Amino acid sequence: MLKKLPKQNMGKSNLGWLESRFHFSFAEYRNPVNIQFGVLRVLNDDIVHPHSGFDMHPHENMEIISYIVDGEITHKDSMGNSEILKRGEVQYLSAGDGIYHSEKNESNKDLRLLQIWVFPPKKGLSRLYGSHKYKLEERENRLLNIVSSQNGESSIKIYQDINIYVSELDKSLEFNIDENRQIYFVQIEGTATINSILLEDGDAMELVDEKQLIINPISKSHILFIEMKK
Repeated sequence: MLKKLPKQNMGKSNLGWLESRFHFSFAEYRNPVNIQFGVLRVLNDDIVHPHSGFDMHPHENMEIISYIVDGEITHKDSMGNSEILKRGEVQYLSAGDGIYHSEKNESNKDLRLLQIWVFPPKKGLSRLYGSHKYKLEERENRLLNIVSSQNGESSIKIYQDINIYVSELDKSLEFNIDENRQIYFVQIEGTATINSILLEDGDAMELVDEKQLIINPISKSHILFIEMKK
């Protein structure tokens, strides 16, 4: 089953300093039939304007991945971590029994990032924090596994049984979907057909009970998808 999710139908918010597109119910966007997809609870496409951002705030019992699309993010947290990440780089945390963090755009240009929240397999797991500065050549015309489970092969490992892949591509790519697995796909930039269905920048798609993902870029594309159990 293929379900296209046009960006025009997603939740939207504009706080002046922050412009967001919500793939699932979040903040003031409430849709009782659009709460989550499998263990994926939040996917926010955020634009943070210069010299602003999210002040120190708490999280618990959630695994959070930030994928930087453009600009740069400055991260600080209650575990003493502090760093700056740029396009294609990834920051993650498993909040466990509680963690405070801030995410700021301290630069002079807009920051765009995807904020991804995933339910952990159980509550009260030990807190994790990390990041990885992936290079363009690692994802150019190939699928790069940026996040996996503890048993996976990615440089970033979280507790939940998921895999997150990204690519910047101008040629076709394919991905085989194992039985009892499903995919949430995001067309970040550019235009492509996904299993022959057209997606434009900002659109998304659910793939359930499919055996293969076939990505055919029409223009230079930047994509991300999350593979998980059904």
